[in-house]
Amino acid sequence: MDGPAVLAAHAALQRLLAGFPKEYAKDCSYTAKAMEVSVAQHGGLYFVEIKRRVEKCGWATPGFNPSAHWYELYAVSPEGKVLARYPYQP
Repeated sequence: MDGPAVLAAHAALQRLLAGFPKEYAKDCSYTAKAMEVSVAQHGGLYFVEIKRRVEKCGWATPGFNPSAHWYELYAVSPEGKVLARYPYQP
């Protein structure tokens, strides 16, 4: 992964985590540990998709994944500035 992609991933993840209510801070499913980050580049921008993976926090109920459709998508500049967010709508 190139440097600007790392900056983009970090900026998007920080934006996401900062948006969670403070009372969720000790809940593993709302921390960086539970997030899976993917980065793609197109047209000079980075697109960062973040999926919540609660099984990384020990949630292992067979056949049930409460975060299967949970994701966030961000457009980020090569300098690490979050330009836009595609809102998650359950």
